[in-house]
Amino acid sequence: MTAPRPLSGIRVLDLSRLAPGPYATMLLADMGAEVITVGAGSDASVAPVVARGKTLIRLDLKSPEGRDALHHLARHADVLVEGFRPGVAARIGAGADELCALNPRLVYCSLTGYGQDGPRAQEAGHDINYLAVSGVLGAMGPPDAPPSVPLNLVADFGGGSLFAVIGILAALTERVRTGKGRVIDATMVDGCLSMMAMHAEMWGTDFMPARGKGLLDGGAPFYRCYECADGGYMAVGALEPAFFTNLWKGLEFDDPMPNYMDPDIWPALEARFARAFASRNRAEWTAVFEGADACVTPVLAPDEVRNDAQIAHRLTRAPGTVPLAPRFDGDDQPPPPRDMTDRTEAVLIAAGLSADTVGAVLKGNGAATSRSLQWPPRRPKKPTGSNENNE
Repeated sequence: MTAPRPLSGIRVLDLSRLAPGPYATMLLADMGAEVITVGAGSDASVAPVVARGKTLIRLDLKSPEGRDALHHLARHADVLVEGFRPGVAARIGAGADELCALNPRLVYCSLTGYGQDGPRAQEAGHDINYLAVSGVLGAMGPPDAPPSVPLNLVADFGGGSLFAVIGILAALTERVRTGKGRVIDATMVDGCLSMMAMHAEMWGTDFMPARGKGLLDGGAPFYRCYECADGGYMAVGALEPAFFTNLWKGLEFDDPMPNYMDPDIWPALEARFARAFASRNRAEWTAVFEGADACVTPVLAPDEVRNDAQIAHRLTRAPGTVPLAPRFDGDDQPPPPRDMTDRTEAVLIAAGLSADTVGAVLKGNGAATSRSLQWPPRRPKKPTGSNENNE
């Protein structure tokens, strides 16, 4: 029998829409929490992978019936996560003051780009903007080109989702001692600034002199990627002497190793490494460095990842698109994926609302009692001649 997970018995209401919030609550569901995703009216579509382990309902929070239903659920919840612009949640009856007054034990987490206050609080933004103003983007990329834009992992999911989860877990732990919840102001920018702590301290030093010229940003020839004969790439991270020695051997260089930490020789060393890696294809180099303890690995495309022996081993133990992270002893199976069925009626009845009240909520949603949601969401057809604007 599978052991209870660490957050078993914790109920979470998820009012968030964009990726960082649903990913944060996916992690809570993975750890055993009961997560109820609250969509607005017909807008309740959630990517299947981040919907795993969750129950989907729809409430029109602009209607009195929808707000009353949310308040009823909040009275019996442990955590609420929302990602509206500051002030919006309060205007629709879902603000921290109102809900925490109904349930003083509630851990209320707001997850935004810039935070609940300050001159940028009401500004729109995306991952690239939060990276830009936190100094992260300015530290990425080669010195003679614009900053390199990474996937939206760093700010959205690292600075946002993960720090939100850390705050929620800390507040739940504190609640055991105090009996009271907390209001958490989690922001992508704050999270990025926190993750930049060590690098910011070293900025301008020999360790991190400038973008693209440091030890850990691709400036060092032993910490970067090289193209192979077939167009694939190998990632080299041979920082320490033992690893660099094994890299040198794997490349079949028979001359004495240089003082590889001397930046003056880095251009020549990079050119030599590039010529060597270009002489064989990626599979050949992967075989050369497998087990060599040189910190050299193939750069895999997303559709290749499942074929990697280590990844395949982990996924075999935990079938699914994405394995549990972290894993706890006695349980390495992710929650089952959910279908995209709206379960508003069942959830509200189970929560103790009367049939008449539930009927009013459903009528306010303009929905039938059960509706299959589409992923990806269907885009409305644009009128002829219209211009498409970003949100």
